Amino acid sequence: MNAITLLDGSLKLSIYYDASDREFDDDICLSFEEDCPEEEKLFKADEVSLYLTPEQTALIVLELNRALQAYRHDQTTDEGRAPG
Repeated sequence: MNAITLLDGSLKLSIYYDASDREFDDDICLSFEEDCPEEEKLFKADEVSLYLTPEQTALIVLELNRALQAYRHDQTTDEGRAPG
């Protein structure tokens, strides 16, 4: 499992399917691990896990894709504009 590095390396996000706890529907895990001084932390613990259902995961993916499409559209629109 590869971690996504965020916030200049102080926050790592791992996303994985956790088949070990099949009695619940929320088997998709977002695991955040922080490595920074206490005053810069976003979370109280060094590692925080958030478990999602497949439906919640699909909604997050949908919204991330919408944001990415809007960003890409904005970038291609900006390429045709004169600087300034």
